[in-house]
Amino acid sequence: MEQGNDSLRYLALGDSYTIGESVAPGLRYPVQIADSLNERGYFMEPPEIIAVTGWTTGDLKAGINAANPKGPYDLVSLLIGVNNQYRGMDIDIYRKEFGELIDQSISFAGNDTGRVIVISIPDWGVTPFASGRDREKIAREIDQYNAVKKEITISRGVVW
Repeated sequence: MEQGNDSLRYLALGDSYTIGESVAPGLRYPVQIADSLNERGYFMEPPEIIAVTGWTTGDLKAGINAANPKGPYDLVSLLIGVNNQYRGMDIDIYRKEFGELIDQSISFAGNDTGRVIVISIPDWGVTPFASGRDREKIAREIDQYNAVKKEITISRGVVW
């Protein structure tokens, strides 16, 4: 991305972490990224966010198709997978669908992998939401999902 007078477009794709479940709209991480870039002399449009609490990779794919975003975007972020893990979905489904989503993200960024940010899945097992659950199992599973995410991200030439 270059600083200048033209406004820059940002597409944020994901789930509850992206939409900022239980936080004020101004505290959503995509809004914070745009605000931070604006403070540094970039002219960011408000981020376009395609995300819903509870979405899996399959849900995000359907949500993108329904929203039909028009690229190219100057920045695309992708954070998805916690609900695949939470629902106990087969990690091979995640591998396939995440691969499709990162390819789509790269396409939305005008095929410039340097404009794509992939964010690891946070470990919700350390939060109060995991009370009464097997926190070590949650951590292991999140680590497995993030290992798949890292492998695919690097294979596509996106910085991990």
